[in-house]
Amino acid sequence: MADEIRVLPKGYTDTPLIPGQKWRVHDVDRPMPPVIEPGLNSTGAAFSSPPSDAHVLFDGSNADAWTHRSGEPCGWALVAGGAMEVTPRTGDIRSKQEFGTCQLHVEWRAPTEIYADSQGRGNSGVFLLGLYEIQVLDGYDNPTYADGVTAAIYGQYPPLVNACVPPGDWHNFDVVFETPKYENGKLMKPATMTVFHNGLLVHLRQEMQGPTQHRALASYAQPHGPKGPLVLQDHGDRVQFRNIWVRELEKLQAD
Repeated sequence: MADEIRVLPKGYTDTPLIPGQKWRVHDVDRPMPPVIEPGLNSTGAAFSSPPSDAHVLFDGSNADAWTHRSGEPCGWALVAGGAMEVTPRTGDIRSKQEFGTCQLHVEWRAPTEIYADSQGRGNSGVFLLGLYEIQVLDGYDNPTYADGVTAAIYGQYPPLVNACVPPGDWHNFDVVFETPKYENGKLMKPATMTVFHNGLLVHLRQEMQGPTQHRALASYAQPHGPKGPLVLQDHGDRVQFRNIWVRELEKLQAD
């Protein structure tokens, strides 16, 4: 741990109210989810194999499935243990392949060196369609605003529980994401997300307010296509990722 820890905001009081809720975006007074210790076999400590119909986006051997958001080569580092590590200030990376309604599995861990608290500690994010964020954060004994804690649907909904393990231990997210439906530019059905964090249900088919925003309201004012890339965020912390795979569900639904 660093000798001096930067103390960062634990929330805000000047952000807009979230529609249908009594809380503001990143509300400093919103209660934090209860802490639940996940089972030992649920945290990704042992590398699990992807299913036979999965698109494997990262297996530790190379980053060929990824580019920088700009299209330049992925600038993140391959490290020991079959992981890929954020290289701070190189920018977000995106999958070359795009997905719509899907099942996602991703494992990640926060660095053990701690230089700040709140949103400055092991911060990253996983964006479905490149738009809808599940928060990656070292949320182990680390107060912050509730809709920005680990596994939050960022800026919209806290997780049902805090299932974090200590920094340096592996987490896993298992996600079922359903794309929004538009007709002639009008929203007919919002996006939904079901999320398991370290084996614990933290969101159950949660209807999303729109693509992720920071300190602002999400909305569907700008319609988007039915598919998009998976994006991993460079927030300046050396978060590591491994064992990333996606199953397309639209084909299964059509059968």
